[in-house]
Amino acid sequence: MRRKHHYRRKKEAPELDVTTFLNLMVVLIPFLLVTAVFSRITIQELNMPEAAGGSQVDKPLVTIEVIVRERALEVGDGKSVVLSIPKRDDGYDLPKLSEFLIKLKERYEEKEDATVLLEPDIAYEDMIHVMDAVKVAEVRIEGEEEVRTLVLFPEISIGDAP
Repeated sequence: MRRKHHYRRKKEAPELDVTTFLNLMVVLIPFLLVTAVFSRITIQELNMPEAAGGSQVDKPLVTIEVIVRERALEVGDGKSVVLSIPKRDDGYDLPKLSEFLIKLKERYEEKEDATVLLEPDIAYEDMIHVMDAVKVAEVRIEGEEEVRTLVLFPEISIGDAP
């Protein structure tokens, strides 16, 4: 009998096709970079205005409203405007607003909530700056170098200005 010789073909190593992987990386890396920037943005916690039928036994009867108008900041008590702060050339006078809110906080220490009311064309940045001024104030105590953060009205509701 005759033996048949079968010659094995030399198998070549398969060639890796990395183009699909590179296409994935070209799309994935910019996406990850963009989302990394957005992950640093903080979220402002807001409260919805409460319905009128709730129990009001423990809550102080004072209402604090900060109305952001195109030409001024107004602080009201729910019935009338208590203070009007005209807008400066460089923007709203937030230090003056903070001073007044600190006095209100000293008078109503247990008060935690305030309402920020905005006119329709107020810039988003202005709204955030006013909300920050209503939440906290930075106070420099005489004789000390460090600035202390004083919590004013952390529970903020927003709405449309009347």
